[in-house]
Amino acid sequence: MTDDHSTDRFYAQNAARYAADTERRDFGRLDAFIDRLPEGARVLELGCGAGHDSAHMLARGIDVRPTDGTAEMAAEAERRLGVAVGVLPFDALSDVACFDAVWANACLLHVPRTGLPDVIGRIARALKAGGLFYASYKTAADETIDRFGRYYNNPSVEYLQSTYEAVGLGAIEVDARAGGGYDGLPTEWLHVTAVKA
Repeated sequence: MTDDHSTDRFYAQNAARYAADTERRDFGRLDAFIDRLPEGARVLELGCGAGHDSAHMLARGIDVRPTDGTAEMAAEAERRLGVAVGVLPFDALSDVACFDAVWANACLLHVPRTGLPDVIGRIARALKAGGLFYASYKTAADETIDRFGRYYNNPSVEYLQSTYEAVGLGAIEVDARAGGGYDGLPTEWLHVTAVKA
């Protein structure tokens, strides 16, 4: 089950509204991520959405490169951030050993499950040795499509661990937490942090 075109359409058609509706107030997890970075760290943010996390990183003096896979969403983030935001579909990431860290909050969950190993591999290649990687996923028994037409890959902990390890990511930490989402429904989240060997 994949419908990434429908997912892209949702974000393209609802960029301004989504940006307004997803204002972030709790940066505890992001602050913990930042605290693990070396001074002067260069960070790639994938799927930056409205740019709230990039704004927080910029405020903390991080050299962040915000990107989003949807041109309309990237434009919305750029308007809010006042800095350039790149349009970067996950499967187009081609950097090699360029970043000290990659932050991918609630975005890789839209990658078709069959394509997720390639994307994780691209992220691993983009990281410098010792680079830090964070991503969050919804988890469930099967892939799903929500009432907005957005696709979710819903990986298991075991799937993520084996996929990460296969591309040279180690020190994998998984924090499973109950939470919610834009659709207002309760969901189980996996917050995953890993380090490139």
